[in-house]
Amino acid sequence: MALEYIGFIPILLFVALCGIQLGWVAYVEQQADTAARTAARVQAREGRGGAEAGKAAIRPSLASLAQIDVSGQGGDAISATVRITVKSIVPGLDSYTAERSATMPDDDPDRDPKGPRP
Repeated sequence: MALEYIGFIPILLFVALCGIQLGWVAYVEQQADTAARTAARVQAREGRGGAEAGKAAIRPSLASLAQIDVSGQGGDAISATVRITVKSIVPGLDSYTAERSATMPDDDPDRDPKGPRP
């Protein structure tokens, strides 16, 4: 009977790691969504600083891994795309990249989407 328990422990550990990984992936997706919405909102309001604000809005350890691209969409909207790649804790699984986008209306569509002119 003890051998059955010993044989079952690796399966239980694998299932536990998969559960933790699933929770971590969901958290990273939520953080990417928060960063995208914040970056687009700040860029639309201020005309600059969207990427920095997006990184400041999420967990610092994930902010160092985040890639944030902010761009204008024809002068009437600002779009932000965030990519965060995290390593897997489950042996045999590849790393995971969470990608989220957000679009906000530009508060000043006449402003240059690349920022203020000197």
